[in-house]
Amino acid sequence: MLRKPNDDNPQSIAGFIGTSPAMQDVYAMTHRVAASTASVLLVGETGTGKELIARAIHELSQRGSGPFVRVNCGALSESLLESELFGHVRGSFTGAVANRAGRFEAAHTGTIFLDEINSTTPKLQVKLLRVLQEREFERVGDTETIQVDTRVIAASNRELLDEVAKETFREDLYYRLNVVPIYLPPLRGRRTDIPLLVNHFLETYCRDNARDKMTIHSSAMEALTRHHWPGNVRELQNVIERCVIMSDSDELTLKLLPPAFRGEQSAVAMPGRGGDLDSLARDLVEQGMASAPDGDVNLFDRVVSRVERELIAQMLAACDGVQLKAAAKLGINRNTLRKKLLEHGLDESTEE
Repeated sequence: MLRKPNDDNPQSIAGFIGTSPAMQDVYAMTHRVAASTASVLLVGETGTGKELIARAIHELSQRGSGPFVRVNCGALSESLLESELFGHVRGSFTGAVANRAGRFEAAHTGTIFLDEINSTTPKLQVKLLRVLQEREFERVGDTETIQVDTRVIAASNRELLDEVAKETFREDLYYRLNVVPIYLPPLRGRRTDIPLLVNHFLETYCRDNARDKMTIHSSAMEALTRHHWPGNVRELQNVIERCVIMSDSDELTLKLLPPAFRGEQSAVAMPGRGGDLDSLARDLVEQGMASAPDGDVNLFDRVVSRVERELIAQMLAACDGVQLKAAAKLGINRNTLRKKLLEHGLDESTEE
């Protein structure tokens, strides 16, 4: 639960652990933008704390006493998301048995947080643009125009300018949202904060599990600090919780950490290869460097795409083809996973 941000200290945000320069910049920008009425775009990888920053901006603003409404745009299909955001009238579609207000109406005089805004379709982006520009919309199936006074904070785990270049995101909507951008650094970009986070989560999960206070061995802390953390703070949190639950002593040691932290092969083997993702990445980089022509600007994208494809394939295999389970372990929603399956030409005939 996010506590009330400290109005007097622009070098901190309640709910965040970290004193690195990168986070100091985030704290300062959050305090500064909260005093304005501008739209804000939060950009950062999954697990970097975008919702916490959105809540802090809301609570520090003059709208802090109003509602804060969060919508995950990547979790619903286009038609369901349109109804969720703007509401609908009875009979507008199958299952619409009564009039229903949408999230924009619920956020009137407050703030609406549109997470994974990059997942919206061009059709829905047109309607979002109108709300930002005109502060008005119609419910699905209705002709009555509704006026709203709502601040919009959007978040994306992708660089939206890249999506604009691909013509999957409207340029005019991007500039409407991107009045003030805040970039949240990945955990690997603020490694000095990792010991603080580790100790915080150790204390939290020892308390939650009615355990005596635990310490951490220096070798385990070194391994945690060195890790790449693709899942960011959320991944670190899960690792520490697991260690607290599995430990028989009052010290978190290296052997309690997952195999990848000890330099061992991943517990999830790549189907048909038997190797881990680190080895795959190294092989792909070496192959790419050897075969790529000078000035090949697409080498990075090609290597990342291959690694992403193999990661999804092995996770689906480890989850027996259950998409919902695989998506949860990957830290993405099921709709995003389905898009990735299509992008990489992977078999979609898996269980829901």
